Amino acid sequence: MEVQFSNNTFSFNLQIDKLDIPPEAIYPAFFIGVFMYLFSVLSNGTMLALIVTQRSLHKPMFYIFFSLPLTDLVGITCFLPRLLVDIITQTNNIYYPTCVLQGFLIHLYGGSICLNMMAMSFDRYIAICKPLRYNSIMSPLIVSCIIALVWGLDTVLIVVLFALQAKLPRCKTFIANVYCSNNTLLKLACGGDSTVNNVYGLFITGFLQIGSVSVQLLSYVQILITCISRSQPDARIKAINTCLAQIITYFFYETVTAFTILSYRFENTASIAQKVCGMIMFTFLPVVNPIIYGMKTRDIRNAFFVVLKKHKVTST
Repeated sequence: MEVQFSNNTFSFNLQIDKLDIPPEAIYPAFFIGVFMYLFSVLSNGTMLALIVTQRSLHKPMFYIFFSLPLTDLVGITCFLPRLLVDIITQTNNIYYPTCVLQGFLIHLYGGSICLNMMAMSFDRYIAICKPLRYNSIMSPLIVSCIIALVWGLDTVLIVVLFALQAKLPRCKTFIANVYCSNNTLLKLACGGDSTVNNVYGLFITGFLQIGSVSVQLLSYVQILITCISRSQPDARIKAINTCLAQIITYFFYETVTAFTILSYRFENTASIAQKVCGMIMFTFLPVVNPIIYGMKTRDIRNAFFVVLKKHKVTST
């Protein structure tokens, strides 16, 4: 299928870059990828199911947290299955609307993590620094508004981003990465002024990164001050443990994101480095987040063992 853009023929059938995997490593890489995807789906799905079914997790903290494993499922699902198909078939073709959808979901995933981590740090700040007012502040209405704001703002920002790049005329058909993104879709353009796209893209990156870092830094500094000022050692340890999983997750996310952003900003960065950074971003966190939260969040761990015990009792 072909369409006409500014006297240039643009094909909806695109070629996407591929990983340089030696022939003998194709099947091992494929099966490792399948294992990672199945583990991520099972573990994140288990966390979602626990939050929905276990009354002990029906708290504002976990209503907000619910978005994180859901986001991880979106991120790894929009990226890894298509890459695995390319690895095993060696075809490396992608339909233009599918490419746009993948790019949209990938950016939605990245923005959602930043906004969700902001919301989660705010919740922990209220819980630890203002415990007597927690239930009144984090009411069902406020929690619903926070969740709606996170997803609504993220969706609006990404819709505008892709609406801007959709206006540019296109004639190229090669996606210069192993996945589609706003950056790679912009490189399909032939002519047209992409200044607004670049400025808006930088604005979104700056807004999400600076906003996320600022809110979390302020929240965790206040939490740290509160914990130090408390005389009970047990209370300090419990408060720190409730934040530790979020801090570890966000540290990993920011580290990988920084490398990914820098790899695109410097033209002399090797193509393989860009591919690896992107792959880590969309596969590493969805795999390790359930492990981190399962180990560091006592309520989730306890709810999981309660379900296991019930299952053993009913099976015997």
